[in-house]
Amino acid sequence: MFIATKRLYGASIQGPDGDVGTVKDLLFDDQSWKVRYLDVDTGRWLPDRRVILSPMVVHSANYASRRIAVGLTRQQVEHSPSLDADMPVSRQKEMDLARYYAWGAYWADLQGARESAETEGDPNLRSARAVSGYHILANNGDIGHIEDLILDDEGQENKPWEIRYLVVDTRNWLPGRQVLISPAWAESIDWATRRVEVGISREMVESSPVYDPNAPVNREYEEVLYDYYGRPKYWTGTAHPV
Repeated sequence: MFIATKRLYGASIQGPDGDVGTVKDLLFDDQSWKVRYLDVDTGRWLPDRRVILSPMVVHSANYASRRIAVGLTRQQVEHSPSLDADMPVSRQKEMDLARYYAWGAYWADLQGARESAETEGDPNLRSARAVSGYHILANNGDIGHIEDLILDDEGQENKPWEIRYLVVDTRNWLPGRQVLISPAWAESIDWATRRVEVGISREMVESSPVYDPNAPVNREYEEVLYDYYGRPKYWTGTAHPV
């Protein structure tokens, strides 16, 4: 199912024995755009404590009622490895969490990947909230800015959550219009200057399928979108990896 990330913020996370907290942010890998963690606000229950959870612990999600069920008890969360509240998540901390929760194959590559980042913040781990507002540049000018992200919570096995689309607001150029662009179409991303360059012209965007935030993104819409831009479809297995 596709869900806008802004609809996830503030959603209640429920364990088998009670409330764990609410979704504060999503942390994703900027190479694959796979979501690695839910950043959880535990409120008064665990004050001044940062908790991040793998999407693999999610058993079910009811977005209408804004409730996410996880298979972790409050005690498990309380005794998990500590994280500094305002510091980047280091590789060492990720490995500690993977061992504690036995998160499995998706996190197995942490043992050897980017070892130099073990004690420093993982340079490829990004905040979904922070990406909001990034400027999108076509090959012949500015398009707009990222208003939201569209999450696919039924991705590949062992890699269950993935950011499929950037919601681009073109209000300064085409008032009242939003369009979707896949992050796989980005030719370059400058994280320091908050700019994303895509190999699409302004004219193509102007006539592209409109995104309606009140209508669900489904495969029919995706077929039209990918055919319009002439891009390989990820669901057919022919799309190039990010």
